[in-house]
Amino acid sequence: MRASPALASVVPVPRRTLARVFLRSLFLQATWNRRGMQNLGFAYAIEPALRALYPDSPRREEALRRHLGFFNCHPYMAAAILGGAIHHEERVAAGLEPADAPQNYKQTLQGPLAAIGDGFFWTALRPFFGAVGAVGALAVGLAAVWVVVIVYNAIHLSLRISLFRAGYRRGDALVPLLAQLSLPVVADRLRTAGAALAGVAAGMVVFRGTMAVGALAGLVAGAVAVLGYAALARGTRLFTTLYLAAAAGTGAAVLVAHLHGSR
Repeated sequence: MRASPALASVVPVPRRTLARVFLRSLFLQATWNRRGMQNLGFAYAIEPALRALYPDSPRREEALRRHLGFFNCHPYMAAAILGGAIHHEERVAAGLEPADAPQNYKQTLQGPLAAIGDGFFWTALRPFFGAVGAVGALAVGLAAVWVVVIVYNAIHLSLRISLFRAGYRRGDALVPLLAQLSLPVVADRLRTAGAALAGVAAGMVVFRGTMAVGALAGLVAGAVAVLGYAALARGTRLFTTLYLAAAAGTGAAVLVAHLHGSR
């Protein structure tokens, strides 16, 4: 079967160039600024692809200039938008789409993907692995923390690569794929698991304190936890409660240690 003229006229960006673009995307926030936020990092990342698509200097400068507009997204999810922008730039270079197609794509997706990324990575995946690291460090030592860091980065880099490739290959069809991933649902499960692991870590700390100082340490820790929960249930602000609970717990621990040492 012969390829249609429209598809045949699209010249894909070389794979090596795509790899360079992705590596540059890891520094997306290195030039963060208040005016354009991640715009300079995005333009820097996509520049090798634009150089491959637009041998003519004026057209390349025009393409680079449109990517200097405002851009702000979760740095991991931005990989999908970067790949999709190249997808559209290939069609702009071939004359199949208007010049504003890549910018429209970016403006449409940056807000929703930022919300998904914040909810999944910042408030679910990273806290979950933080809790795993805390339990691991208490159980087996510092080596567990290094393992957690390696595993977390392996997962997040794999996701970034997959998102970049999906954006490049699918363009606007990226949205149904993201819906199939159900990242908000996964995030809820990770939060629940992370909270449970945080409770396990707290229990391990209290148990060690009780073994070292005595039952009074466990009673003090339990009292602080109950009072903190009661304050949250009555509508007290989270961070205020955390600071007060930490201060009360620290003071009580010092007092218990002093009483234990004076025996």
